[in-house]
Amino acid sequence: MNIVLLSGGSGKRLWPLSNDIRSKQFIRFFKKPDGTYESMVQRVYHQIKKEDVNAVITVATAKKQVSSIHNQLGENVSISVEPCRRDTFPAIALAVAYLHDVQGISKDEVVVVCPVDPFVKQDYFKAIGELALQAQKGESNLVLMGIEPIVPSEKYGYIIPSSTEKLSTVKMFKEKPDKKTAELYIKQGALWNSGVFAFKLDYVLKKAHEIIDFTDYNDLFKKYETLNKISFDYAVVEEEKHIQVMRFAGYWKDLGTWNTLTEEMSEQSIGKAVFSSTCTNTHVINELNIPVLCVGLKDLVVSASAEGILVADKNESSHIKPYVEALKNQIRFAEKSWGEFEVQDIEDKSLTIKVTLNAGQQMNYHSHEFRDEVWTVLSGTGAVILNGVKKEVKAGDVISMPAGVKHTIIAKTLLKVMEVQIGENISVKDKQKFTL
Repeated sequence: MNIVLLSGGSGKRLWPLSNDIRSKQFIRFFKKPDGTYESMVQRVYHQIKKEDVNAVITVATAKKQVSSIHNQLGENVSISVEPCRRDTFPAIALAVAYLHDVQGISKDEVVVVCPVDPFVKQDYFKAIGELALQAQKGESNLVLMGIEPIVPSEKYGYIIPSSTEKLSTVKMFKEKPDKKTAELYIKQGALWNSGVFAFKLDYVLKKAHEIIDFTDYNDLFKKYETLNKISFDYAVVEEEKHIQVMRFAGYWKDLGTWNTLTEEMSEQSIGKAVFSSTCTNTHVINELNIPVLCVGLKDLVVSASAEGILVADKNESSHIKPYVEALKNQIRFAEKSWGEFEVQDIEDKSLTIKVTLNAGQQMNYHSHEFRDEVWTVLSGTGAVILNGVKKEVKAGDVISMPAGVKHTIIAKTLLKVMEVQIGENISVKDKQKFTL
């Protein structure tokens, strides 16, 4: 199978664990049998590979999420990078051009597009395989997956099928309704639009050329910022006459809010937390290295990270977005391809960051014009390169890098470093990269 995972979204509804760089799909919520945790993107990726070990998976994502994807899925994962956000049609058009022009995928091959963040079980990916097989038959240009609704939800668009069979042609599409209208749709046999669909690569490639003036992948990539924002549903799906929908009655859930996410947590807390016996239906997700004490709490979620602390009634937790948007805090946590960083302290003329590099990884070789830096190795072993000179480092070593000095650090083992930046003008833009 050729699968394109759409990895978009910003970090508003699951604040403070998510931010503009760290979207919800990268947060490690789900406990594995070995006691470690995995994120939504890791979980879905591994579920696909379990169903089809030879599946070709391409993640379509914004440039700012590439480091997180490499960190969680490895350096060899296929990524279609969007230079900027232009909604789902341009993203899928770019991904299809990437598959054909860069990956060499034949125009006759089937591609399945699906979101990266649904909470599903293995039968969902078996259904995706069936979707791909149906698209290969060529009976229609698009085959959608429709979820059998369990409640009259206002969160999803609806597909009205022509029959109650597992596979049906589509009669019409309906936008997100109010609850009463959703009830009427369900009585007509409507399905939730899951955002999952299959097609032959040539079909969407032709649609892309009809709507966008471009020659190949490289040309489309260069023009991407000039494209109009439009969803794939509006641009293609709702205009297509030869379209089918396949019913899926298995478990499917959108974990878009704290309330829905905590329903799928296998334990009451992640991180340090203490609960009194009078706490009921309360969950804690704590990334700070300090305990959270909960006494007499009912129906609450408590989440703590370097970005801030949230205490919310679960039923109200879906309404935090406008409050988060009003906050103007600097991003304090992010994953990089080599590891992660967490801001510890911000002063007028200094910034202190805890840096964790995974074994075998290294930062870019770079310099700064307007700031000095000091690294203090907290644990692990590795090496630094300063102006071309390599030196081994271990816990307790201190390395100073005045402005203008080219530098990098290489981790032999898991390496933790405290980085202090000192200067009049500390900015992420003050960085010049070099090759070693």
